[in-house]
Amino acid sequence: MPADDLRTEYDTIVADLCATADVTSGKAFSMPCLKHAGKVFAGFRHGAMVFKLGGAGHAEALALSGAHLFDPSGAGQPWKEWVEVPPDHAARWPALAREALYYLTSTL
Repeated sequence: MPADDLRTEYDTIVADLCATADVTSGKAFSMPCLKHAGKVFAGFRHGAMVFKLGGAGHAEALALSGAHLFDPSGAGQPWKEWVEVPPDHAARWPALAREALYYLTSTL
């Protein structure tokens, strides 16, 4: 999928969540992101989406081919709750974004 289409997919997710949940868009960790109550739960970076997930949602996302723990610095220090999901799985991004929002709201 071309980079512009990937960004459009992300923007569609942002519009949907901002319209249906208490979600705002912003920027954090040098990437566009989604926030709830000021806390980041998903973002878009280098054509992939990253999600803060726990439990079964984390394991399922990490099991997707090409998915891996998110390492924002690139220095081999991944964040254990964050999963970077490549564009091959863009069709799964909306559900993962909702799962990340649910995970965040269940821990507040």
